[in-house]
This record gives sequence, C-alpha cells and structure tokens, in this order.
Amino acid sequence: MNVGFIGTGSMGSILIESFIKTNALQPKQIIAANRTFQKAERLAAAYPGLRAARSNIEVVLESDIVFLCIKPKQFKKVIDEIKRVVLPEQLIVSITSPVLIRHLEEHLRCKIAKMIPSITNYVCSGATLVMLGNRLNTDDAERLENLLKHISKPLKVSEEYTRISSDLSSCGPAFLSFFVEQFVNAAVEKTGIPKEEAARLACEMVLGTGLLLTAGGFSPESLRERVTVPGGITEEGLRMLSMDLEGTFERLIRSTHNKYHEELEKVEGLFYNPTQ
Repeated sequence: MNVGFIGTGSMGSILIESFIKTNALQPKQIIAANRTFQKAERLAAAYPGLRAARSNIEVVLESDIVFLCIKPKQFKKVIDEIKRVVLPEQLIVSITSPVLIRHLEEHLRCKIAKMIPSITNYVCSGATLVMLGNRLNTDDAERLENLLKHISKPLKVSEEYTRISSDLSSCGPAFLSFFVEQFVNAAVEKTGIPKEEAARLACEMVLGTGLLLTAGGFSPESLRERVTVPGGITEEGLRMLSMDLEGTFERLIRSTHNKYHEELEKVEGLFYNPTQ
C-alpha cells in the first residue's frame, strides 16, 4: 500500500513522522508534495526512501490512500487539479474540519473519508476522529482504521459533531497547555519556586491525571471527588475556580463554533460560488 500526502505542514509532517516511527508505514511507501517543495524535500532527506513529489498529481498517481493536509482555502484549487486523475478505487482522506464529506464526494469520483488528528498523535496517543463517506466498504474502513491505530485511538464520530469533537480532542491540548502555563506562571510569581521545577511538577501531574482518567478507570467527576477532602485546601481552590470560571467554557465553545461556521461559509463559497 502506498500512501500520499498533499501538504507537509505541521499536521501533515506529524502524521508522516508518526506513521514511520510506529512502522505503520515504511518511508518507501510514502510520497509527499507541498506548495514549498523544499519542505517535502527535507522530509525525504530525513527519511530515506520517502519520495518528494513536485506536483499533487504525481502524489495521486502513485498512491492508494491520499491524505489532504491543507488549509480550507486551498481545497478547491487542489481538488480541481487532481480530479481528472483520481480513480474510483482510491481513498482520499481530508483532515480539515470545515471541508465536508459532501463537498469532496460531489467533486471527486473516488472514496472519501475525513479524519481529525491531534498533536497527541505525535507520541502515538490521543484520538483521531474518523468520519466515513458513502462509498467506503467494510474493507476500506478497516484499512484506514488499522493504519490510524498505530498512532492513536480511532473514534468514529458523526460529522454533525465534528466541531465539538475537535474542540475536545484536537484543540484540547492547546487549551489544557494554556491552563498549565498560567498555573505555572502564577506559582512562580506568587511563591518564587523555580519555573523549571514548577513546570516539571505540573507536567507530571497532567500525565498522571491522564492515566487515571484512562487506564485508571476514573471519570473526571469521580477523580475530582477522590482528591477533594471536605473543608480542605483542594475544595477551597475548586470553590474559587467554580465562581471565577462560571460560563467560561460555554463562551469557549461558542467562539470555536462561530469560527468554524465562518470557515464553513468560506468553503461553501469556494465550491459553489467560485467567483466570490
């Protein structure tokens, strides 16, 4: 099986490197193209056998599965470029949430799927959200899932819930990191603890908490209750957080959804009103 990548930016390169690190794919099975050819060349130099393509058409011609790791505004141009060479038996996988499966199925005659990766896939952890188009059969779905299992836990979700699912699994690491960053900075400012020490403690806490919430069998609620002693310090801290953060996460979700719908509207314009 040969796998192609159109786009080798942050997430495209993470997927390529993770697939290689886990032996899900050998470098010789991968061909990649990027608008800046030197970026694809650097990957080829780092992983001998990986081929850097000079065109998106070359990637499609040489691949069984093609991952589209590009920005929403680039999709229409790329689709128009490759649609004449795509074959019905090929699988095209988009990793871009505002580009819907129907957008691609209406413009390409091949099999279509969508996945939303996460930066956690770089350490072969976390989830990948998977949405399957109408043309995939059971074998196609298993082939994609088996590939993704090497770097993540593939979770099938409804495309209707793409945005909120992405908030939790893909944006979540940035939101959680921001919380940890603020926690560490406050600890340093208020107590003088060395920043490296505070950061190490906080990061180990996040790692341990993640394990408790997965392998440990705790839910967020049960873990919070287990740590909180009535009348104790943790309870006092939670009381303050409950008051100060009231409504924060509702506003967070509203803002990400508003941005998503803005992007979706732009994509609709590109596909159906090309003069805009």
